[in-house]
Amino acid sequence: MESWKGKYASGLRFSFRKRYSTEKGGTVDEDCEVISIGHKIGDISYVSQEEAQQIDQELFNEYAYSVDQLMELAGHSCAVALAKSYPLTSLKKDATVLVCCGPGNNGGDGLVCARHLKMFGYNPSVFYPKRTDKPLYKNLTIQCEQLDIPFLSHLPKPQLLSDGFSYIVDALFGFSFKGEVRPPFGDVLKTLKEVTVPICSIDVPSGWDVEGGNPDGLQPEFLISLTAPKKCAEKFAGRYHYLGGRFVPPGIIQKYELNLPTYPGTEPCIRLH
Repeated sequence: MESWKGKYASGLRFSFRKRYSTEKGGTVDEDCEVISIGHKIGDISYVSQEEAQQIDQELFNEYAYSVDQLMELAGHSCAVALAKSYPLTSLKKDATVLVCCGPGNNGGDGLVCARHLKMFGYNPSVFYPKRTDKPLYKNLTIQCEQLDIPFLSHLPKPQLLSDGFSYIVDALFGFSFKGEVRPPFGDVLKTLKEVTVPICSIDVPSGWDVEGGNPDGLQPEFLISLTAPKKCAEKFAGRYHYLGGRFVPPGIIQKYELNLPTYPGTEPCIRLH
């Protein structure tokens, strides 16, 4: 199989020349830099829910990663991708961001993301309606609180959310999600579907089937897939699609025959489109 890198190494690239008129009626051409816009997805791998779970377990059991280690790497890559897509200079409302966190690992990624966004100069708030007593999540919560990141006691109405925040991060459910959305998250998703500011989903848009998607569900403008894109990402029709979590060992890539793009330089994420 032809590799992704060989087939689509540079994404969409454009070079151009500027032409200036001189005082004597002549012209001067100036070479301009090549501009890269995203990366074509092409033959990139999309993994099933079962494959995603197997890869996760191998990272823990065979490669000795810890949950908090992967969560830190994932959450940081999310914050970097968000900062690339929504730079501080482009935002109004004092760069306010709402991060909606669920009770599992996806919510943990969201807490890490909120902390890094704060360090990047954004003003995040967190909505975390179903907290857990596990030390990892308690520590992540304390870290946010120590940075004066506010935690909302309830989710405001759609219009208030749209008026008060530049965009909303959906960190409710990840690739382990199955079945029906349980309270209180059904109402949360209903509210998020009605806001007019961008929704930015981490790994899987919440409420989507991990493999089949959900055409009637949340329709985010931004998606960052972690480790490898899940099959539902093929249904993503938003503006920004990133891959993050630069921690997949070559052995796993070879074992699962993953066709993934090469991260540029020292970047923790890469834009797919």
